[in-house]
Amino acid sequence: MTLDAAPGTDRSFLFVLGSSRPDGNTEILARAAAAQLPADVPQRWVDLNELVLPDFQDGRHESGGRPGGDNEELLRQATLEATDVVIASPLYWYSLSAQTKRYLDYWSGWLNVPGSDFKARMAGRTLWGVTAMAHEEHEVADGLVTNLHHSAAYLRMRFGGVLTGTASRPGRIRADEQAMIRAKTFFQGEAPLALFPYEERSPQA
Repeated sequence: MTLDAAPGTDRSFLFVLGSSRPDGNTEILARAAAAQLPADVPQRWVDLNELVLPDFQDGRHESGGRPGGDNEELLRQATLEATDVVIASPLYWYSLSAQTKRYLDYWSGWLNVPGSDFKARMAGRTLWGVTAMAHEEHEVADGLVTNLHHSAAYLRMRFGGVLTGTASRPGRIRADEQAMIRAKTFFQGEAPLALFPYEERSPQA
Protein backbone atom coordinates (compact mmCIF):
# COMPACT_ATOMS: atom_id res chain seq x y z
CA MET A 1 0.00 0.00 0.00
CA THR A 2 1.32 3.46 -0.86
CA LEU A 3 0.16 6.88 0.25
CA ASP A 4 0.62 9.71 -2.24
CA ALA A 5 0.08 13.45 -1.77
CA ALA A 6 0.14 15.44 1.41
CA PRO A 7 -2.49 15.14 4.15
CA GLY A 8 -4.49 18.07 5.47
CA THR A 9 -7.44 18.32 3.08
CA ASP A 10 -11.07 17.48 3.73
CA ARG A 11 -11.12 14.68 1.14
CA SER A 12 -8.99 11.57 0.85
CA PHE A 13 -9.26 8.85 -1.79
CA LEU A 14 -8.77 5.12 -1.37
CA PHE A 15 -8.24 3.31 -4.68
CA VAL A 16 -8.85 -0.44 -4.38
CA LEU A 17 -7.31 -2.34 -7.30
CA GLY A 18 -9.03 -5.66 -7.99
CA SER A 19 -7.46 -6.85 -11.22
CA SER A 20 -5.80 -10.25 -11.62
CA ARG A 21 -2.78 -8.66 -13.29
CA PRO A 22 -0.63 -5.64 -12.44
CA ASP A 23 -0.81 -2.43 -14.47
CA GLY A 24 -4.02 -3.59 -16.17
CA ASN A 25 -6.35 -1.46 -18.25
CA THR A 26 -8.65 -0.74 -15.32
CA GLU A 27 -5.75 0.53 -13.22
CA ILE A 28 -4.50 2.70 -16.11
CA LEU A 29 -7.96 4.24 -16.43
CA ALA A 30 -8.23 4.77 -12.66
CA ARG A 31 -4.83 6.47 -12.54
CA ALA A 32 -5.81 8.71 -15.45
CA ALA A 33 -8.81 9.88 -13.43
CA ALA A 34 -6.80 10.21 -10.22
CA ALA A 35 -4.24 12.40 -11.99
CA GLN A 36 -6.91 15.10 -12.27
CA LEU A 37 -7.41 15.37 -8.49
CA PRO A 38 -5.89 18.38 -6.74
CA ALA A 39 -2.35 17.79 -5.55
CA ASP A 40 -3.33 18.32 -1.91
CA VAL A 41 -5.93 15.53 -1.93
CA PRO A 42 -4.39 12.36 -0.44
CA GLN A 43 -4.52 9.19 -2.53
CA ARG A 44 -3.99 5.74 -1.07
CA TRP A 45 -3.68 2.81 -3.48
CA VAL A 46 -4.29 -0.78 -2.40
CA ASP A 47 -3.65 -3.73 -4.71
CA LEU A 48 -5.75 -6.62 -3.43
CA ASN A 49 -3.37 -9.09 -5.07
CA GLU A 50 -0.64 -7.93 -2.70
CA LEU A 51 -2.72 -8.60 0.43
CA VAL A 52 -3.07 -12.14 1.71
CA LEU A 53 -6.75 -12.17 2.60
CA PRO A 54 -8.68 -15.42 3.07
CA ASP A 55 -12.21 -15.86 1.79
CA PHE A 56 -14.70 -14.12 4.03
CA GLN A 57 -16.45 -16.25 6.65
CA ASP A 58 -19.65 -14.91 8.14
CA GLY A 59 -19.35 -15.11 11.94
CA ARG A 60 -22.20 -12.81 12.89
CA HIS A 61 -24.00 -15.45 14.94
CA GLU A 62 -20.97 -17.09 16.52
CA SER A 63 -20.08 -16.42 20.13
CA GLY A 64 -16.82 -14.56 20.59
CA GLY A 65 -16.78 -13.20 17.04
CA ARG A 66 -14.21 -13.90 14.36
CA PRO A 67 -10.60 -12.79 14.84
CA GLY A 68 -9.28 -10.63 12.02
CA GLY A 69 -5.76 -10.71 10.61
CA ASP A 70 -3.35 -7.83 10.16
CA ASN A 71 -4.16 -7.37 6.48
CA GLU A 72 -7.86 -7.28 7.17
CA GLU A 73 -7.39 -4.63 9.85
CA LEU A 74 -5.13 -2.61 7.57
CA LEU A 75 -7.79 -2.70 4.86
CA ARG A 76 -10.58 -1.84 7.29
CA GLN A 77 -8.74 1.17 8.64
CA ALA A 78 -7.85 2.37 5.14
CA THR A 79 -11.52 2.12 4.18
CA LEU A 80 -12.70 4.05 7.22
CA GLU A 81 -10.09 6.77 6.80
CA ALA A 82 -11.15 7.60 3.23
CA THR A 83 -13.90 10.03 2.31
CA ASP A 84 -13.98 8.53 -1.19
CA VAL A 85 -13.57 4.83 -1.98
CA VAL A 86 -12.85 3.93 -5.60
CA ILE A 87 -13.39 0.31 -6.65
CA ALA A 88 -11.23 -0.41 -9.70
CA SER A 89 -12.26 -3.82 -10.99
CA PRO A 90 -12.20 -5.21 -14.52
CA LEU A 91 -15.48 -6.62 -15.76
CA TYR A 92 -15.17 -10.37 -15.15
CA TRP A 93 -18.18 -12.40 -16.29
CA TYR A 94 -20.22 -9.21 -16.22
CA SER A 95 -19.57 -8.48 -12.56
CA LEU A 96 -16.78 -7.65 -10.13
CA SER A 97 -13.55 -9.61 -9.92
CA ALA A 98 -13.22 -12.25 -7.21
CA GLN A 99 -10.68 -10.12 -5.33
CA THR A 100 -13.02 -7.14 -5.30
CA LYS A 101 -16.06 -9.15 -4.27
CA ARG A 102 -14.05 -10.63 -1.38
CA TYR A 103 -13.19 -7.10 -0.23
CA LEU A 104 -16.85 -6.08 -0.26
CA ASP A 105 -17.79 -9.29 1.54
CA TYR A 106 -15.50 -8.19 4.36
CA TRP A 107 -17.63 -5.08 4.72
CA SER A 108 -20.33 -7.44 6.04
CA GLY A 109 -18.00 -8.53 8.83
CA TRP A 110 -16.93 -4.98 9.63
CA LEU A 111 -20.55 -4.06 10.23
CA ASN A 112 -20.36 -6.21 13.35
CA VAL A 113 -16.93 -5.35 14.76
CA PRO A 114 -17.64 -4.17 18.33
CA GLY A 115 -17.31 -0.41 18.63
CA SER A 116 -16.47 0.15 14.96
CA ASP A 117 -19.81 1.72 13.90
CA PHE A 118 -18.82 0.84 10.33
CA LYS A 119 -22.21 1.59 8.79
CA ALA A 120 -22.60 4.92 10.58
CA ARG A 121 -19.06 5.99 9.73
CA MET A 122 -19.41 5.12 6.04
CA ALA A 123 -22.68 7.06 5.68
CA GLY A 124 -22.23 10.22 3.65
CA ARG A 125 -18.96 9.13 2.08
CA THR A 126 -18.71 8.46 -1.64
CA LEU A 127 -18.28 5.22 -3.56
CA TRP A 128 -16.96 5.25 -7.14
CA GLY A 129 -16.21 2.54 -9.68
CA VAL A 130 -13.79 2.13 -12.57
CA THR A 131 -13.90 -0.80 -14.98
CA ALA A 132 -12.46 -1.86 -18.33
CA MET A 133 -14.17 -4.45 -20.51
CA ALA A 134 -13.82 -6.12 -23.88
CA HIS A 135 -17.28 -4.99 -25.04
CA GLU A 136 -17.90 -1.77 -26.90
CA GLU A 137 -21.43 -1.83 -25.45
CA HIS A 138 -20.92 -0.63 -21.91
CA GLU A 139 -24.43 -1.54 -20.77
CA VAL A 140 -23.11 -5.09 -20.31
CA ALA A 141 -21.52 -3.72 -17.11
CA ASP A 142 -24.92 -2.89 -15.60
CA GLY A 143 -24.57 -5.77 -13.12
CA LEU A 144 -21.32 -4.36 -11.78
CA VAL A 145 -22.82 -0.88 -11.57
CA THR A 146 -25.86 -2.19 -9.70
CA ASN A 147 -23.64 -4.10 -7.26
CA LEU A 148 -21.72 -0.96 -6.32
CA HIS A 149 -24.75 1.34 -6.33
CA HIS A 150 -26.79 -0.88 -4.02
CA SER A 151 -23.82 -1.37 -1.69
CA ALA A 152 -23.58 2.40 -1.42
CA ALA A 153 -27.34 2.68 -0.87
CA TYR A 154 -27.25 0.17 1.99
CA LEU A 155 -24.55 2.15 3.78
CA ARG A 156 -26.18 5.50 2.99
CA MET A 157 -23.19 6.53 0.93
CA ARG A 158 -23.10 8.76 -2.10
CA PHE A 159 -22.46 7.10 -5.46
CA GLY A 160 -20.36 8.79 -8.11
CA GLY A 161 -21.04 6.24 -10.82
CA VAL A 162 -18.68 3.99 -12.77
CA LEU A 163 -16.07 5.12 -15.26
CA THR A 164 -16.10 2.58 -18.08
CA GLY A 165 -13.74 1.90 -20.94
CA THR A 166 -13.14 -0.66 -23.66
CA ALA A 167 -9.90 -2.65 -23.77
CA SER A 168 -8.76 -6.26 -23.75
CA ARG A 169 -5.07 -6.49 -24.54
CA PRO A 170 -2.70 -4.83 -22.02
CA GLY A 171 -2.51 -1.08 -22.38
CA ARG A 172 -5.23 -0.82 -25.01
CA ILE A 173 -7.39 1.40 -22.78
CA ARG A 174 -5.26 4.35 -23.88
CA ALA A 175 -6.75 3.93 -27.36
CA ASP A 176 -10.27 4.48 -25.98
CA GLU A 177 -10.28 8.23 -26.44
CA GLN A 178 -13.77 8.70 -25.00
CA ALA A 179 -12.87 6.84 -21.81
CA MET A 180 -9.70 8.90 -21.35
CA ILE A 181 -11.69 12.10 -21.89
CA ARG A 182 -14.29 11.04 -19.32
CA ALA A 183 -11.49 10.27 -16.88
CA LYS A 184 -10.45 13.93 -16.86
CA THR A 185 -13.71 15.04 -15.23
CA PHE A 186 -14.87 11.84 -13.52
CA PHE A 187 -14.23 13.00 -9.95
CA GLN A 188 -15.62 16.49 -10.48
CA GLY A 189 -18.90 17.56 -8.98
CA GLU A 190 -20.84 16.26 -6.01
CA ALA A 191 -22.08 12.67 -6.15
CA PRO A 192 -25.75 12.11 -5.26
CA LEU A 193 -26.91 10.04 -2.32
CA ALA A 194 -27.43 6.43 -3.43
CA LEU A 195 -31.00 5.22 -3.08
CA PHE A 196 -32.54 1.83 -3.72
CA PRO A 197 -35.09 1.81 -6.57
CA TYR A 198 -37.98 1.44 -4.12
CA GLU A 199 -36.75 4.51 -2.24
CA GLU A 200 -36.60 6.53 -5.45
CA ARG A 201 -40.24 5.62 -6.10
CA SER A 202 -41.29 6.60 -2.58
CA PRO A 203 -42.65 10.16 -2.10
CA GLN A 204 -40.64 10.33 1.15
CA ALA A 205 -37.32 9.67 -0.62
